Amino acid sequence: MFAIIIALAVGVGLPIQTSINSRLRSVLGSPFSASFISFSVGTIFLAIMSLIVVHTLVFLPSLLTSEPIWLWFGGLFGVVYLTGNILLFPKLGSVQIVIMPVLGQIIAGLAIDNYGWFHSPISHITLVSASGALLVILGVIGTVAGKRGIAEGHEVLDQEGAAPISETTEAHGIEAWLWRLLGVFAGMLSASQTAINGYLGAVLQSKIQAAFVSFFVGTVVLLIIVLILRPPFHLHSLRTEHHPWWMWIGGLIGALFVLANVYLVPVIGTGLAVVITLIGLMAGGLLIDQFGWLGAKQNRVTVWQLVSLIVMVAGVVLIRLV
Repeated sequence: MFAIIIALAVGVGLPIQTSINSRLRSVLGSPFSASFISFSVGTIFLAIMSLIVVHTLVFLPSLLTSEPIWLWFGGLFGVVYLTGNILLFPKLGSVQIVIMPVLGQIIAGLAIDNYGWFHSPISHITLVSASGALLVILGVIGTVAGKRGIAEGHEVLDQEGAAPISETTEAHGIEAWLWRLLGVFAGMLSASQTAINGYLGAVLQSKIQAAFVSFFVGTVVLLIIVLILRPPFHLHSLRTEHHPWWMWIGGLIGALFVLANVYLVPVIGTGLAVVITLIGLMAGGLLIDQFGWLGAKQNRVTVWQLVSLIVMVAGVVLIRLV
């Protein structure tokens, strides 16, 4: 039960992190710049925690050769997922950009548990668990599609907190299906990151150090992207305008999310960790919509969205019964 509460809590924190990164991106002028700053803050936080708890940031060099190469890909997969959302939003629109990655996350989560990929605990797929996963997907569709204004083609914020983006550039035909497949693939990488980080924690015998390694890898990857693309940093705005202090702490929430997943995977498995976190994410998003937290536009939650959230919970109950 404690693990489920943690999964829900970190899920609720994800849309809060998105809102925070939204403000940071609007100030810096680039999603890559904002992501790099966010990852850097998270890496520094986890480095300090590692030094306090395990008194070191290094691990045995022999692990680089004795363990599979994918063990170090968690941070890379996280960056690919993050960048994928940035690229997919103008092609798929606000509803599909949530649904497609969620579909990939659930498919990959169940497959990882069923086959024990990435040394995850094995939990075979049954008709009951598959039905529960389907309910979760239907609940996600209902929650996202129920947002007011989306169906009318209004401009909305992108998943990483961009300024309003019009949906008029959406792809069609075969191109649209290719982007959808990319969205599903990005979601599968996100679930894989969860499983990999769980095993990394067992190998390093430290959940905090595993989260630090994952974040550090992601930060290095983003640094390379920033050096190649050279996105703008609107530093003048930082000196001349007043900005809220909380726009710098998105990386802390991200770090806690990764740390929680390192703990959750060995306890409840990748599939259930992914699904429960998704429910928390949707619930957190509805709370932000309802109350307009962190400068977000206030949109009243509809009865349809609440029903959809209940459907998701019912899906988790079915998965948990396995």
